[in-house]
Amino acid sequence: MDFFALTQSNMEKAVEHLKHELSRLRTGRATPALVENIKVDYYGTPTPIKQVGQISIPDPKTIQIASWDQSAIPLVEKAIIAANIGLTPQVDGKLIRLNVPALTEDRRKDLVKQVKKLGEDARVSVRGVRREANEATKSREKAKAISEDDAKKEADKIQKITDQVTAEIDKIVDSKSKDLMTV
Repeated sequence: MDFFALTQSNMEKAVEHLKHELSRLRTGRATPALVENIKVDYYGTPTPIKQVGQISIPDPKTIQIASWDQSAIPLVEKAIIAANIGLTPQVDGKLIRLNVPALTEDRRKDLVKQVKKLGEDARVSVRGVRREANEATKSREKAKAISEDDAKKEADKIQKITDQVTAEIDKIVDSKSKDLMTV
């Protein structure tokens, strides 16, 4: 893998992390990502809910969890309450249902602030990768491994990659913000 591909790959990791974090935000829509990684104390082992039962979305406002082991239902319920995600589990025999309430205007604004903070964290991470790449270029120039002109070209290419990834982050943040503010 060449130097630029490695730099771009490291920057893309920040974008993937941002996408992952945004998927875990509780919007007004039900999504398995809200609960799938909550740990259940299953036979003394912290186990993600997605390994204890099946998570389904019967409608846009409901998350349904069907445990494969009936004895685990109270444990799953307890884990959801302990996770403090703002959803109250309702046990219905063999199923646990979580109703996702509609978001208030204030909650929407708070979530948009959170989205923008996550976006800024991703940008900071990308800038860190850019700094490391530029330092590597400068050290290769000092060691006379590349010429001053080549170092300048590399720095420009690194900046181009940074601009592309930053634009992608901005697009993701804007899209998520608009999605949150849509009633």
